[in-house]
Amino acid sequence: MGFLMALSSRLPYRVWGDLRGFVASLGGGVLLQAATVGQMGVLLSRIAARSTPARLDRRELVRHMEFMAIESLPIVGVTALFTGAIVIIQAAPVVQRFGAEGLLGWGAGFGVLREIGPLLTALMISGRVGANNTADLGTMVVTEQVDGLRALAIDPIAYLIVPRFFALIATLALMTIFSDVLALVGAALAGEVLVGLTMHGFYNGFTSGLIEFKDVAHGLIKSVAFGFIVALSSCHFGLATTGGAPGVGRSVKASVVASATGIFALDYFLSFVVP
Repeated sequence: MGFLMALSSRLPYRVWGDLRGFVASLGGGVLLQAATVGQMGVLLSRIAARSTPARLDRRELVRHMEFMAIESLPIVGVTALFTGAIVIIQAAPVVQRFGAEGLLGWGAGFGVLREIGPLLTALMISGRVGANNTADLGTMVVTEQVDGLRALAIDPIAYLIVPRFFALIATLALMTIFSDVLALVGAALAGEVLVGLTMHGFYNGFTSGLIEFKDVAHGLIKSVAFGFIVALSSCHFGLATTGGAPGVGRSVKASVVASATGIFALDYFLSFVVP
């Protein structure tokens, strides 16, 4: 305290005021993020309490999975094909320099299955499905449809949130498998065009024993974890929407940013934890 008083006496009033404003803004931001994390924890506990088979609306679950997965197939497929081709484009000069064209199949498979496939698929699903989920829930909140469900003695968490939560996780896992397959196809086609590596040679490099089941499991575990983050973020910010139509836009933006940040942070830690 004495140090702060001495410092304040030596600093000009304007500089000291700016410093106090910065500290207050920083502290307010930290408290806001802590409150958001706490609210997400509360929502997760409410989802867990309503996730028993007797309370799960299976028809809504299937309907949301069908909508999320089928509507996401084109964008995920195109992204995966070009992603696999880009991997080969970047690796082709190196493997040609060392005459290691036979390793292209292993390199593309290892990178796609463990890292690129789950990560890019999660970002695409977050931007499309997660944002749409937040907008739907936010619109229901600001138009008082959620309050109407409560007035009819319908639990909004069990009816609206739980099916969307599990449908989004399942969709991301399924889309990751689909993305991995198409990315490898794109890599094989690019390898044949750019390097002259036949499809058979690419397949032999991919199945030479360097790619193991744990590599596939590594990516699938990540996809489930990413789906958990996207589902929780989109549902939380959707229910927390305030301020009418502009508030829906703010919630969508916050949901996408939180999902992307959580995906990259979780990817970093899972890369160490998951073998």
